[in-house]
Amino acid sequence: MLGIRKEFPGIVANDDITLQVEEGEIHAILGENGAGKSTLMSILFGLYHADRGIIRVRGREAHIRNPNDAYDLGIGMVHQHFQLVHNFTVAENIIMGKEGGFVYDIRKASRKIKEISERYGLSIEPDMVIEDITVGMQQRVEILKMLYRDADILIFDEPTAVLTPQEIDELMGIMRNLAAEGKSIILITHKLDEIKAVASKCTIIRRGRLIGTVDVASTSAEEMAAAMVGRPVSFRVDKKPSVPGSPVLEIEDLSVMSSRKVLGVKHFSLTIRSGEIIGLAGVDGNGQTELVEAITGLRRAESGTIRFRGKDITELSIAERNDMGLGHIPEDRQKRGLILSGSLASNMVIKAFTKEPFSSHGLLDYPEIRKYAEGIAEKFDVRSGEGIDSLAGKLSGGNQQKAIIGREITADPDLLIAVQPTRGLDVGAIEFIHRQLVDERDRGKAILLVSFELDEIFNLSDRIAVISGGELMDIVDTSDTDEHAVGLMMAGIRRGDAV
Repeated sequence: MLGIRKEFPGIVANDDITLQVEEGEIHAILGENGAGKSTLMSILFGLYHADRGIIRVRGREAHIRNPNDAYDLGIGMVHQHFQLVHNFTVAENIIMGKEGGFVYDIRKASRKIKEISERYGLSIEPDMVIEDITVGMQQRVEILKMLYRDADILIFDEPTAVLTPQEIDELMGIMRNLAAEGKSIILITHKLDEIKAVASKCTIIRRGRLIGTVDVASTSAEEMAAAMVGRPVSFRVDKKPSVPGSPVLEIEDLSVMSSRKVLGVKHFSLTIRSGEIIGLAGVDGNGQTELVEAITGLRRAESGTIRFRGKDITELSIAERNDMGLGHIPEDRQKRGLILSGSLASNMVIKAFTKEPFSSHGLLDYPEIRKYAEGIAEKFDVRSGEGIDSLAGKLSGGNQQKAIIGREITADPDLLIAVQPTRGLDVGAIEFIHRQLVDERDRGKAILLVSFELDEIFNLSDRIAVISGGELMDIVDTSDTDEHAVGLMMAGIRRGDAV
C-alpha cells in the first residue's frame, strides 16, 4: 500500500501511509485509538476506497472495489466485531456468499471445513450453532471463512479484544501456524506483548500519519509505545497506600442464576469500602457477569442481600441504583454501554437527561448537553470525525470505550463497577484510565475492578477477591500475594489445599 490517503468529513484518517508486507510474515500495525489503522485495512479489504495512493498485490497494481474483489486477490479480514449469523451453523456461516449457485452441498462443504480446521489446529465442528459456542470459537469461524476462500493475506483487526488469556495464547499459536504455511498476516493491535510474541515487523501510525516501520526483535516495548503516543509511557501506576473508609457495597450470601438456568453465583459475600479498589480475579465465565448484573440490577438475585451505603437495594430498579450513585462500565460496550444509533452527545447524558441542567420542565437543554459532552470528549480524548454529533456506532472501539469511561467517571458515582475498563485501548489511554481510577479511589470512591488481565488486577487493586465456579475463594491483600497464588485460586484451589 503506497501513499494511501483517506479523508472523512472533518478528519484525515490516513495521510500518505505506506505499508509493505512480505510472504509468510506476521506484520503488526500499532497506533492509538482512532489513529487510522482499521481504516487503512478497510481500504485493503474493499470496504472503503482510498482518495489517493496505490495498492499492489504480488507486484501487480490492484483495484479493490469491494470485499469480493479482495477475496479474489486472496485477501481476507477478521473484523473486531464479528460478522456472523448467530442462529446459523458454523458451516452455513463459512459458505455464505460462496455457495456457487442455487444449490450447494453442505456435506461437501463441511468436509472441506473439517479438513482446513484440522490442518491449522482450529478444532471446531462444522455443525455447531454460532450462538452455542464461545467468543474464541466464533473468532475461529471468522478465520475459517478466510481460509475456505483460499485467502493468503489475512487481516486481524484487534483479534484479542474479547478473548480470555488462554484463547489469546491459542490464537497466537494459530497465527504462527498460518505464517509457517506461507500466509501473510497483518495484525492490528494495541497490545505490545502480543506484538513482541508473534510479529517480526511493526508499522506505527499516529493520528493518521506514518511514524515508521521497526524490527520487533530489536525494538523494546517502551520504544514502540513512545513512538505510538509521542511521549514516554509508564506501564506501572504510581499510587500511595489506600485509606479505606466506611462500607459502600455489602454483598451477603448472594446467589444468582445464570442464563443456563444454574447458579452462576453461589453464596457470595464481599464488602467494598470507600477509598479502595477491589479487584475481582477469575477465569472468564466463572460468575463475574452474573455478579455484576445482580449488583447493577440487570439480573435478579435468587437469594441474599445487596446493600449500598447501608440501604438494601436487592429489589431496586436499575434507575434507582444509578440515582443513588452507582456507576457501571459494562463488559460489552456495544450491547450495554451505548446506543449506537444515537449521537455521542446524547450518549453522554443517557442516564441523566431527565434532570437539571440537561432538562427543565420536560424540555431538553441542548446547549447544556453539548457543553457537558464536549467536556467529557476533551478530557478523555474521545476522537470522532464529527465531534459530539458523531453517531456512537461510527466511533472506533477504543473511542467508544473512552466515551463510556468518561461518562461514568464524570457522573461522580460513590461506587464504580469497572468491567474490563481498558479493553481495546492503546497503552497511552490505558495509562490515563488507570490514573483516573486511582484518583477516584483517592477521592474516597469505592471501585470494583473486574478484569481478566492479572497484570491490571495487581497494578490497580488494594485487595483481590478471587472467584471460581461462582464461589468466593478468598480475599487477599495485593501486597501479601502473587500471581501464582491467585492463579491457583482461580483454578479452584484454596490456600492451604494440597496441590
